[in-house]
Amino acid sequence: MKVHCPRSVLVISGMLLSICLFIYCVDKHPSTPQPARPDTPPEPYAGSLSCAGCHKNIYDTHIHTAHYLTSQAASLKNIKGSFASGENKFIFSDYTHVAMEKRKDGLYQVEYNEGVERKARRFDITVGSGTKGQTYLYWWKDSLFQLPISWFTAANQWSNSPGYLRVAFGRPITSRCLECHSTYVHVTSPPDARVEEYDHNILFGVDCERCHGPGLKHVQFHGQHPEEKTGKFIINPASFTRQQKLDLCIFCHGGRLEKTKPSFSFQPGDTLTNYFAMDTAQLNAADIDVHGNQYGLLAASKCFRMSQMTCNTCHNTHVNEAGKPALFSERCMTCHQDNSATHPQPASAPACKLKTLSATQLKQNCIDCHMPLQPSQAIMVQLEGETAPTSAYMRTHFIKVYPDETKKFLQSVKKSK
Repeated sequence: MKVHCPRSVLVISGMLLSICLFIYCVDKHPSTPQPARPDTPPEPYAGSLSCAGCHKNIYDTHIHTAHYLTSQAASLKNIKGSFASGENKFIFSDYTHVAMEKRKDGLYQVEYNEGVERKARRFDITVGSGTKGQTYLYWWKDSLFQLPISWFTAANQWSNSPGYLRVAFGRPITSRCLECHSTYVHVTSPPDARVEEYDHNILFGVDCERCHGPGLKHVQFHGQHPEEKTGKFIINPASFTRQQKLDLCIFCHGGRLEKTKPSFSFQPGDTLTNYFAMDTAQLNAADIDVHGNQYGLLAASKCFRMSQMTCNTCHNTHVNEAGKPALFSERCMTCHQDNSATHPQPASAPACKLKTLSATQLKQNCIDCHMPLQPSQAIMVQLEGETAPTSAYMRTHFIKVYPDETKKFLQSVKKSK
């Protein structure tokens, strides 16, 4: 059956295509350079470096966390991919490729078609610590856009940015994205703007003030009153109710939330539902992706439902604890102790019943059996030369027994002997 398209639609489509082609061919102006970290953080923020004077030990460990490193001014130091010849290209087709190039005024992603440069955009912001990967943003006037090429750590190579089937530089970055990849950005555009605009003075990373609230008044007060040992004008999440602690994490790890108030309005201790419309659909845990909705998976777990645990029961946000299954397993054991007079356990937290390994071995790794790595369907990239997209693997937060993963774990233990 033929589908006839109205002539007016064809005319408008042709006009839009002509405009896009014009921009595509001639629009090569450089973007505005981005400072490393703001010298003067926007009020009422003080910047995490201000915290180091009194909280040096915490600051020194926090700057190595994925939260802190989730956004930075782009540089050779923090971009994981190579700019060396032979390692700096991503080929889309026989005719089109993107090259990562060092130029006099910065680092660029450059699109070439049949060897002719079509468009160049600067690496202005690095998003992601590189644990799983990175993507990159560029400024266009006062708006931010995603570059077409990202870095995929598992394959140690450049990849297309998720969802980019062809070269494209036009994906705008929303303030909702920035809420979870920075501490503060001032939105300068009106609420109904199609493409949002921002002040360039970005407070990068998810740092101290994202969880403790703006700290300028706190820093000023204690600078003037060093004898005062009780923290004033600062938020301490340790004093929160369980739901307040959870809301602080659900804000970025609770799936798709539809904001009902402007971005960056929500502050630690606030009630999340006053700022976002929650997704009330009752999803089966098997249908929740391992990326982006860790809370949804955790909330479906018996461990969570039968206890008062929060995210902080297992995670110390001040320290980089990635890749330490024994450490996390130790935290599991605070509830799942062996039956004994010295370690009584609640009925809801039984000890591991696996008898093929010693108790000592079991205590060293609960994670691979009960929270295995699983492929994300939301974060998939196209690697050069591959026909099918490749998923990023992330740990599920749906805690349960995974028989196949348990078999793999037992086999790995046998091989290591």
